[in-house]
Amino acid sequence: MTASPAPGSPRPSAPARLKKRADFLRAAKGGRQHARAFTLQAADRDETDTPPRFGLTVTKKTGGAVKRNRIRRRLREALRLGAPLPARPGRDYVIIARIEALTQSFPSLQADLARTIGRIAGEGRADEKRPRKGAPRR
Repeated sequence: MTASPAPGSPRPSAPARLKKRADFLRAAKGGRQHARAFTLQAADRDETDTPPRFGLTVTKKTGGAVKRNRIRRRLREALRLGAPLPARPGRDYVIIARIEALTQSFPSLQADLARTIGRIAGEGRADEKRPRKGAPRR
């Protein structure tokens, strides 16, 4: 359980969320980075002056509803508390969770999240399609 903020100190706000399926599908076609507890996908949007948006995907492979909701809550809180994330404006990020998100320590989860967002931000445009390993080149 996280400690509550000191009285009078501002509470970090939650980042903007992805809500439409089309946004999730567009992010799936963009860049991808892997961490121990999740995979991060990112794609640029047309509006470059808007804040970055985040979406979470937790599939039934990770467990029952209780486990999925715990994973979702941990990742949401890691995003909220990791306030100075290196996320770029005008970009959508989708976090695809793995079961390891339940067992990984919270500070380590936050560090992985910041590191992975930084790596995906540094690789150029996220919506450039790269051939997958083993895919035939044209």
